[in-house]
Amino acid sequence: MTETTDRLTECRDPVLRVVPAPADINSNGHIFGGWVLAQMDIAGGIVASREVQGPCATVAIEAMQFLAPILLRDIISVYAEVERVGRTSIAIRLDVIATRDRGEQEVRVTSGLFTFVALDDNHRPRPIERETRLA
Repeated sequence: MTETTDRLTECRDPVLRVVPAPADINSNGHIFGGWVLAQMDIAGGIVASREVQGPCATVAIEAMQFLAPILLRDIISVYAEVERVGRTSIAIRLDVIATRDRGEQEVRVTSGLFTFVALDDNHRPRPIERETRLA
């Protein structure tokens, strides 16, 4: 493991862990970027929904960076950390680590800041409860 991935993964459990399928491979032998974004959105949605105590929707993806390719047989772990909570929105930093070579190597493959908005019963933005924002 590299020092970078050690700091990312220590004392944290991944929100999502998944193995890409052969159908997720592009013509270069790497995983499609859209597949990776979908996994990140799923993981971010899990965290956002828990934090805002209800439904939410993705409204923005900021500062997305693809740092290294994801290969077939990699085990993908998505880590999440809340960066900020506003009146109706929450920003979550998502980091994706690929475990390769039967666990011998961990590679940080992408990172992004996803913003979600809390939704009411009519699917409109709703305020995030004060207790949630202070936690």
